[in-house]
Amino acid sequence: MFRATALLLAALITLGGCSTMKPEDFAGTAPRLTVEDYFLGKSRAWGIFEDRFGTLRRSFTVDIEGYRDGEEFVLKEDFVYDDGETDQRIWRIRRIDEHRYEGRADDVIGTATGLAYGKALNWRYDFDLKVGDRTIRVKFDDWMFQQDARVMVNRATVSKWGIEIGQVSLFFLREGNNGTATLPGKLFAAE
Repeated sequence: MFRATALLLAALITLGGCSTMKPEDFAGTAPRLTVEDYFLGKSRAWGIFEDRFGTLRRSFTVDIEGYRDGEEFVLKEDFVYDDGETDQRIWRIRRIDEHRYEGRADDVIGTATGLAYGKALNWRYDFDLKVGDRTIRVKFDDWMFQQDARVMVNRATVSKWGIEIGQVSLFFLREGNNGTATLPGKLFAAE
């Protein structure tokens, strides 16, 4: 029994160490992702949450407005979920140096840390996630990849006690020069 448990534990540790992607792996890639440049102004995101079994649990859109406020960059996110629920998150982000960011929001526990190289940004933070009438504390390992001047892809792993509980996928589109952002079947205009 002890041997089986030890082998299982060794396998889990080995599997946990298989994810070796680091922000530094993207050094020199283009376009270079800079939070305060990409999110300046208005953008929209379309997203889904899948549980750890790959079952789609929720979909949503996010209208985003980013602006500078002194030494901070403010990112206001207005969520509309497929069931009609709405939510708002306001991030206050500081650039620490060429590659490091810090961010705070009301439902983020402590400070989110971000590391950006080339076209990639990796955010890590603890978060109070609303689930029905209760709140559970989870960890986000959040990867953003800028594709071009207007498009960004975001994939986040959500875990609790080191066990993955789901994935969030988002696709961002910056507002265009004519005040609109479009994707097939979607349109939003600048106010």
